[in-house]
Amino acid sequence: MAIHCNQPSTGSLWRSSLGVSPQPSRRYYDENLSTFRTVLTGLLANDTAIRLTVDGYMPLSVEDIGQSAEGNRLISICHYGEQNGDLMRDPDMVFEIHIYASPNMAEPLSFRNDYMGLMQKIYRYDDSGKKTHVNARLKQDLKSFAHTWFNNLKNQGFLGDTAIRERLT
Repeated sequence: MAIHCNQPSTGSLWRSSLGVSPQPSRRYYDENLSTFRTVLTGLLANDTAIRLTVDGYMPLSVEDIGQSAEGNRLISICHYGEQNGDLMRDPDMVFEIHIYASPNMAEPLSFRNDYMGLMQKIYRYDDSGKKTHVNARLKQDLKSFAHTWFNNLKNQGFLGDTAIRERLT
């Protein structure tokens, strides 16, 4: 089945200082998607859920949440805060790990921020879970956001030896 492309009129999650969405090259995206996969699978290793803690920041949870309809691994990465006793995602992104793609990559599928009441999904799905439509602009925005977020996580120490790793499985 063909995947249809929607071009929404909504704004971007990430804008340059000039107020214009960046237009990085395809190679830039391919390298980032490969990096996302390396980071996510490296953090989880053989576990299915972990929590990373770095002083001064909200804990970071990484969890294997199952498989896509295509049989690809799905991984969630999320900061959790608390509001009125409820856990709040700030943010949560789900990535699909494509191991047979060249290069191997992790494609962002969704973005959620509970404090903002925001849930965004790149694809629409049929009843069997197969992708039917893609929101190309949101896909580009989530790749850019993930790139920035992963850089922040690295700078904050979540991707280094200073993070305290707790196995949750």
